[in-house]
Amino acid sequence: MNRTQKMIYISLLSAQAVILGLIERGIPFPFAFAPGAKLGIANLIIIVAIYTLPFKDSFKVLWMRLLMTTLLGGTISTFLYSTAGALLSYFGMLIVKFIGGKHVSIIGVSATGGILHNLGQLLVASTIAQTWTVLLYLPVLSSIGILSGIAIGIAANFLMDHVSTIQRFRETQEEKKDLKSSGS
Repeated sequence: MNRTQKMIYISLLSAQAVILGLIERGIPFPFAFAPGAKLGIANLIIIVAIYTLPFKDSFKVLWMRLLMTTLLGGTISTFLYSTAGALLSYFGMLIVKFIGGKHVSIIGVSATGGILHNLGQLLVASTIAQTWTVLLYLPVLSSIGILSGIAIGIAANFLMDHVSTIQRFRETQEEKKDLKSSGS
């Protein structure tokens, strides 16, 4: 994979994440019993980026998604909530992937991301409202986050197994990781 191919791949992932985020924004809340809950379908692309790109490149995909979705119709408050949720989710997924290794599947990593995304957003809401009682909503959002994370993880697993470009980038990433671990 040369530099140009990598830049194109990062750009395509970012564009896909933005499009999925904008589509999701247009969908009415699917969970009437949990206002504000979303499916998190843009996280599908972030998970693919985590498994197929090095840290700094997958982080670029995350930031481009956050910035572009905000510029294309978001507000400062949606940017704050999205950023807090996305960063906590992203770093949590990286930690689980790294520590869990081969014992934690993409589905487990994605479910972790679903829970942490909700936690990040509620922490921002708690800070803005200046009360911790906002966090009482966490169990409701966590259950939805787990289910959504499982669904997104299954979809990511499917993409990783059936899309040749993703497979090629994943193999390249695993080869680099193997070279680093054998060289240490």
